[in-house]
Order: sequence, then structure tokens, then C-alpha cells
Amino acid sequence: MTNSEIVDLSFPIENGMTTFPVHWHPMVEVSIMGRLGIEGRETRKIVCGTHTGTHCDAPRHFVPGGKTIDQYEPERFVGEALLVDLSDVPEKHEISLRELEARLPRNLPQKVVLRYDWSKNFHLRRYYSDHAFLSEPAAQMLVDRGVKLLGMDTPMPDNPANGYGCPKDSPNHKIILGADCLLVEYLTNLDRLRGPHIHLTVAPMKVRDGDGAPARCFGYDLGS
Repeated sequence: MTNSEIVDLSFPIENGMTTFPVHWHPMVEVSIMGRLGIEGRETRKIVCGTHTGTHCDAPRHFVPGGKTIDQYEPERFVGEALLVDLSDVPEKHEISLRELEARLPRNLPQKVVLRYDWSKNFHLRRYYSDHAFLSEPAAQMLVDRGVKLLGMDTPMPDNPANGYGCPKDSPNHKIILGADCLLVEYLTNLDRLRGPHIHLTVAPMKVRDGDGAPARCFGYDLGS
């Protein structure tokens, strides 16, 4: 057991919340169906996409025939992680291989979390357009060094200019997911962890054949 505070690293799912502004990410709808004063119980209907709020990407998101979220054993989602502080990196900055390597220890655990402190912009449009991102060599280095789960408090690991319709669409997604490394995006509250060693729990919904799923995530410090 630990005496460290357990920190909730996920955004709540709520009606009309921020979602990626494209047609394949539906707006979130949470509506009351059962009412205590009428049906004698309260129930809700939730309409959301597999990449709503804090969520986990499975390889199927970008890799034809890739594994789906329900095919992973629980061990992949729970355990020690390295928290990498990138909060001093300017917005829209591409993090080079050399910059990232300078902040990493010789040995990496299979889980790495990148802290940009970007979740403070969650309700702003710039959340999707102005965040820092990994260079392709930096993304490749992480999976080459055995990382199997990569989390971040930005909406994605890619340059926001390299999205749908661009000649080079989401290259870091393809590098990371193509190496059977899960992505956890839209984390929050990472500034409440000291790091660099944390215990991480990622609990995605077990969606059959899911390319991803909303996730409740928790972390606590293991100390330096």
C-alpha cells in the first residue's frame, strides 16, 4: 500500500462536452430516461464515441486488422509508469528525439506518461490546435525501447497540422499503435503527481471489437 494521494486523471463524461471537431467523433449526449418521481428509479442514456474524453486507443484505430481494446489483458493497463515532465515545452513545439532522450532514464518501464499541463485548455478550441507533439523519431524511439502504453494530457501525440486529409495523416499514431503500444489521451491532473515514478491504472470500457474506449484513469506517486 501507499500513503500517496490517489489522483483521478480523467475528465468526466457530460452532456455537450468537448470532442474532437470532426464528423466521426459524435457530440456527447447524456439524457435522463428513468425518473425517481415517475418511474421510481433514475437511469440515463449516454451517446458518445469510442474516443470521448479521457480514452484509450487500441491499434485497430489506425491499423487494419489491429488488436481491439477488448483483446488486452488487465496487466497491460495497470502498473508502474514513468511520468515525464514536459510542462516547460512551448505550445506547438515538436519534441525532437534528442530533447526527449535527454529527459529519460537509461531504463524505461513499459508505461510512460507525458505531462504537458495542457489539460487546462480542455474547454478551448486551441486545445486541439496549439499543443506540443512528438517528432516521428521520438515516437519511434519510445516503442523501440519497449514502451507498451503511452499516456499524455494532450488530445494526441501528433502534430495537429498532420490530421485527416493531409498527405501525412497522423504518423505518430501509426508508429505507436503499429507497434502494439496503447495510447491514452486527454489525461488531466498530472500536475498533482510529483513523479517521476507513479503507479498508473487505466480502465477502458470493454467494447467488443473496439478501436478504443473511454477510460477512467488513476495514478499515485511511488516516489523518486
